[in-house]
Amino acid sequence: MTQMTPQAKISILQHLIQIPSVNDHETDVADYIASLFAPYPDAKVEKVPFAKHRDNLVVTIGHADGPQIGLCGHMDVVDPGDVSAWSQDPFAGEIVGDQLFGRGASDMKSGLGAIVITMLEFLEQQTPLKGSIRLLATVGEETGEYGAAKLTDEGYADQLAGLIIAEPSGLDNVVYTARGVIDYKIISTGKASHSAQPEKGVNAIDNLMKFYNAVGPIMAKHDQTDPVLGSLLHNVDLISGGEQINSIPAQAELMANMRTIPAYPNQVIYDELEALVAKLNAEPDVQLDLSYSYPEEAIPGDPDAPLVQLAKQISDEICGHDTKIVGSGGANDGAEFLRAKADFTSIEIGPGSNTSHQVDEYISIKEYLQAVEVYKALVPAFFDSLD
Repeated sequence: MTQMTPQAKISILQHLIQIPSVNDHETDVADYIASLFAPYPDAKVEKVPFAKHRDNLVVTIGHADGPQIGLCGHMDVVDPGDVSAWSQDPFAGEIVGDQLFGRGASDMKSGLGAIVITMLEFLEQQTPLKGSIRLLATVGEETGEYGAAKLTDEGYADQLAGLIIAEPSGLDNVVYTARGVIDYKIISTGKASHSAQPEKGVNAIDNLMKFYNAVGPIMAKHDQTDPVLGSLLHNVDLISGGEQINSIPAQAELMANMRTIPAYPNQVIYDELEALVAKLNAEPDVQLDLSYSYPEEAIPGDPDAPLVQLAKQISDEICGHDTKIVGSGGANDGAEFLRAKADFTSIEIGPGSNTSHQVDEYISIKEYLQAVEVYKALVPAFFDSLD
């Protein structure tokens, strides 16, 4: 029984970063991870397709008769943007001192690599486990958590007793609650005419502005504040419309982003938006169409849940810091997995820096290696807590 060397662990992360899975081609990442588990016949490896070149990966190890814990990481990364602005190649995994650079180094191939290595070491060292561990490696987290949605719909989270998401919280933070998100679009359809004869047309922008002016005050009535997450947020971030300066516009649209809190389930917001659209569409010549993009529920969470407290204690011990128990303003895959049949706690704790989605994204190699030790201690401790 051998333990993987630090250099071998670093090489796995470099290889993950060298696969350019920019909102696509996660299958290449899944294939690489699957190859790491190939020497172990006790590992059950499953690819779960979402779309062409976009396969989720599920790897299950341990005792099927005991409780199951999920270790989750997403395989996609955001676009690196202007590559010339980087001081290092974003897809090389280059190392300078303690920093390993690359797109996804923080968000979140370091977390993904750490949970994969954790499972590989359990297998290599034949660690006795009181239950099973399920790797849930997902596609499309950055653009809507649709890999996690697919796995949830297929039942891969129905047996979970707990879920650890290796998002880049930093090992000094355990995230137990998170905002939800609703992205919505309103399309206003009018009728074009010459601007010298506006009475022959229907101004789509005017009708869109009826919605715009009404929706803000409606959302502002949601004034309850979550003690950790804050208040519900509603922002109209994109507006477009019209064809040319001397034509009455036949089409206009807006897109808005909402960050929800547990006090206001998404259905409450849907009902209000749909009621407003129906009211305006009852007016003459108004035609508004509403659609949503991958909405996610807020994650309520319990700061005193055993998995939360264990994660704090173990990270404190291994890393020598005071781990904070916090909330997150962003949605994560947990929002989808919590739709599963099982009742379980979902947390985020993972290696990360404040460079996610930025130029010269990097991860501290020390923190990456510490993350493996945190997960290796946390999984057995969680099983023990269920005795």
